[in-house]
Amino acid sequence: MGNDGQCFECSHEHGVGDRCLSFRLAPEFLEMVVAGVAGARRVSFSVPGLPPHERLLPLIAEAEAARDDGDAGALEEFALRIAGAVTGMLNESKLRALAPGARDERRISAALRRIEACLDEQLSIAALAKVAAMSPYHFLRTFRALVGVTPHQFILHARMRRAAVLLRRTSDNVSAIAFAAGFGDLSTFNRRFQRIFGVSPSAFRARPH
Repeated sequence: MGNDGQCFECSHEHGVGDRCLSFRLAPEFLEMVVAGVAGARRVSFSVPGLPPHERLLPLIAEAEAARDDGDAGALEEFALRIAGAVTGMLNESKLRALAPGARDERRISAALRRIEACLDEQLSIAALAKVAAMSPYHFLRTFRALVGVTPHQFILHARMRRAAVLLRRTSDNVSAIAFAAGFGDLSTFNRRFQRIFGVSPSAFRARPH
């Protein structure tokens, strides 16, 4: 980890199977994250790295998978989540979050309505947070606390649900349905559909209702 304005170099002996993923965070982005972490006061990194930790392992593994999928939406979320987790660890914070209130519920409901109405559009965390009148980091935490999944996961499942309905209700080809559901790449759609439903889109359509 390195601070803005300080030169540093990170290297290692390269070999077969190396997997490298880096996030470059603007100072104002990191300040926003720190402001959303309970008990956090530090904006700069006090150490150049952290040892393997159970709090970070799942995030890093999921971020690698998202990178392999070329999933920009998921990587945007992981940048927030990893920055928040690292900030909490550096500040020895338990990351205790206040229970969302009625005002938070109204704001997240507004974001959910926008998602349902605009599934075929690019829906970034920043844009949805603006709808909810929250900072991106606070929005992500509150959304997950209330909905049970992250915004990206909710969008993915909503798009898959729409695609499944279109497969049942129309005779449109699979590629047209994928694009109508908000997927810009057919192979990505087929792979994710298979992962969630256990069969290909064509097999799902052919199954008895």
